Amino acid sequence: MTTRAELTEKIVAHKTFHDIKWADVAAAAGQSKEWTTAALMGQISLTKDQATKAGNAMGLNFSDEEIALLMTVPYRGSLPSAVPTDPLIYRLYEMIMVYGTTMKALIEEEFGDGIMSAIDFTMDISRTEDPKGDRVRIVLDGKFLGYKMY
Repeated sequence: MTTRAELTEKIVAHKTFHDIKWADVAAAAGQSKEWTTAALMGQISLTKDQATKAGNAMGLNFSDEEIALLMTVPYRGSLPSAVPTDPLIYRLYEMIMVYGTTMKALIEEEFGDGIMSAIDFTMDISRTEDPKGDRVRIVLDGKFLGYKMY
């Protein structure tokens, strides 16, 4: 029996070997590149139709078992350690460690006591050209959820 982690490794290896772009898979699956990538990396569940379309776009003929794994609600946030060791992921973690309290203070000042949803949420990752070196642009857009009094 295949595990979800093994299926993720299979998907990433196949994508790399065949030089497939996440955006192309996403277009075939009918979702954003960010959502589709998260789903195929094991962080979001797909519908049977989305899993089939993504597999077809990649040239992978997913078995019924693999489609069922892709449809299963995942254990989210499943990084191998509490503090990420991958340099790119660590830098994002570092940004939150340094600027997290600032983000919290500014969000609370603007909206009040609450949180930004990671469920009613979108993300966009893009490149911005800059003469001093291209920039990574990450836009996180989540619904504000205020704490309720009761």
